[in-house]
Amino acid sequence: MPRFSANLTFLFNEVPFLDRFAEAAQAGFRAVECTFPYDVPAMEIEERLRDFKLDMVLFNAPPGDLAAGDRGTAGLPGREHEFQAGFATALRYAQTLRCRRVHVMAGVVPDDATPAQRLMHRATLVRNLRFACTEAAAAEVTVLVEALNPRDMPGYLFSTQAEAHAIRTDVGAPNLKVQMDLYHTQIVEGDLTERIRKHLPHIGHIQIAGVPGRHEPDIGEINYAWIFRLLDDLKYPGFIGCEYRPNQTTAAGLHWLYRLIDRKPPTAGADD
Repeated sequence: MPRFSANLTFLFNEVPFLDRFAEAAQAGFRAVECTFPYDVPAMEIEERLRDFKLDMVLFNAPPGDLAAGDRGTAGLPGREHEFQAGFATALRYAQTLRCRRVHVMAGVVPDDATPAQRLMHRATLVRNLRFACTEAAAAEVTVLVEALNPRDMPGYLFSTQAEAHAIRTDVGAPNLKVQMDLYHTQIVEGDLTERIRKHLPHIGHIQIAGVPGRHEPDIGEINYAWIFRLLDDLKYPGFIGCEYRPNQTTAAGLHWLYRLIDRKPPTAGADD
């Protein structure tokens, strides 16, 4: 059976961030993830993980200035020192939270970038990932990269699984994997079954959402029941992150989970 993690940036946001850990545990999750945890001291998050017997399985390295349009700095020439400092912060959080996966975002490229400039962005990303993987290896942390669709993330440095795995190959670090978000992959490329079969040995994390709309996985064109059976058949050992926008409340929309994995919703006070 797949192991699911609740993305607490997207789910249970009817309550403040630190209260979402209790909500996730009550809903039956045993693992959580988030985008950027840095607004909350790591020890406060660790306390919630411990209190509710949850594992933190993924978060992102600092993205730069989100308000100014940054979506990562790893592929931005001239900002190498900023990336390195941010990744050091990510590793400190990973150590405190006992998290073994950190997603590094490449950043966006200007619309008018020339082919030569795009190559410079990619070369910067490869160098920064080599640095990150070396630093992360000592902490037994896996670094992840993710292809993002240009509709949701215009200008992002890469958008296909082939590009993500080519970057992984060029970096050449054993602790670099690809984070395969099936929502993004379906929008850009489709053919999910064959892409999963081809790349699974080098996939470190999977995320899901319905297409279109990025709502619950049972809304839209992807047959996730098929995908979950496929991942079971292929013995995928990792987590599946639930990174979607609830159509109504999170709890009301979780029936997809219990139905697709043939499980009853947990009752209040239940231990499972």
